Amino acid sequence: MMDWREHIHSNPDILGGKPVVKGTRISVELILEYFADGCSMQDVLEAYPHITEAQVRAALAFAHDMVAEERTIAERRAA
Repeated sequence: MMDWREHIHSNPDILGGKPVVKGTRISVELILEYFADGCSMQDVLEAYPHITEAQVRAALAFAHDMVAEERTIAERRAA
């Protein structure tokens, strides 16, 4: 899996600290909303031509890691 840290970061001065694509104000949350609404990778790239497919994939990898981390925390609490 790709290392999302190359493309995604969080800064308290940008969108209240939400994770964003580096160098933009495009949040991981926004990218996820596009996919949740049924949009394709091409739709996202057409809406935001200044980001790359690698950056969009990094946002998805970031979301995956956050969900996996939450699962691990929940499993530890249940044990």
